[in-house]
Amino acid sequence: MFLHVTEARYLDAYRIEVVFNNGKKGIADLADALKGPVFEPLKNTQAFARFKVDAELETIAWENGADLAPEYIYYQAFKNEAALQSQFKEWGYVG
Repeated sequence: MFLHVTEARYLDAYRIEVVFNNGKKGIADLADALKGPVFEPLKNTQAFARFKVDAELETIAWENGADLAPEYIYYQAFKNEAALQSQFKEWGYVG
């Protein structure tokens, strides 16, 4: 199953409540994702908060063209869940 973000709501700082097409809902802290030129403007929390769920990309995207892979957002939301560690390892997020 391919993961897609179906809903997202800004909470605070760099935290977004996300819902995925598999029904899981969690909170992703995306502060660590803000590296590189395209993400630099998003370090401003007001700019960060202006994301949308892009219907075509099926993930979170910003006006400046930045977006994040749904798998990365899923990892950030559920990285402490023991049952998902093998999946995260397969995706390359866990050593």
